[in-house]
Amino acid sequence: MTIKQLLIFISSCCLVACASTDQGELEDPMAVESARSDCISQGSIRDYTILDNANLIVTEGVSRKFHVELSRQAHGLRSSSAIGFQSQTGRICEKFSEILVDDGFSMDKIRISSIRRLSPESEEDLLIRFGKIEPNLEQTRQPETVEGAAVEELD
Repeated sequence: MTIKQLLIFISSCCLVACASTDQGELEDPMAVESARSDCISQGSIRDYTILDNANLIVTEGVSRKFHVELSRQAHGLRSSSAIGFQSQTGRICEKFSEILVDDGFSMDKIRISSIRRLSPESEEDLLIRFGKIEPNLEQTRQPETVEGAAVEELD
């Protein structure tokens, strides 16, 4: 091997090593998590909150919350007697799973367009955006009146 070939080999190894360096520690974990598609285990769904006819919050297990968006409006969702999830694998994932809405007269199947895991802050923001809770505004302090402070006029 010549020196020229050796230098090319070493420099290409350095470039490959730099290109494959993991930047995960530098990024925000919630941003990385919500950038990818989230799935929900069908058997561990415990609760849901309907936000509107195309959005809901699903609780998996004790505290994991997900924002589920439907591909179209489910007009009977708010008044439905029951909803269900349908998946071939037991994992509810966007674009491959459906929600079943039973409004008492018919069963409607709607494809799930996105699923995103929520942090407590993003859950609160979502509930405020859809009018389910009021924003927690801090009260401004009223100025205190001080007794005994008198103003004296000078001639």
